[in-house]
Amino acid sequence: MASNRKVALAREVGKLVAQRAKEQGVKQVVFDRGGYAYHGRVAALAEGAREVGLDF
Repeated sequence: MASNRKVALAREVGKLVAQRAKEQGVKQVVFDRGGYAYHGRVAALAEGAREVGLDF
């Protein structure tokens, strides 16, 4: 249950970061996962940013 909360929080962080980036005029970014596998919190962060409209 705690891991689901962490994933949900990561998605919200992604949305917040994307919103702030868009306010600054950023439309496209490069997502470097830093060696981490693309699942769980890492994927949720990226999905949250995409939901707001940030292009990867």
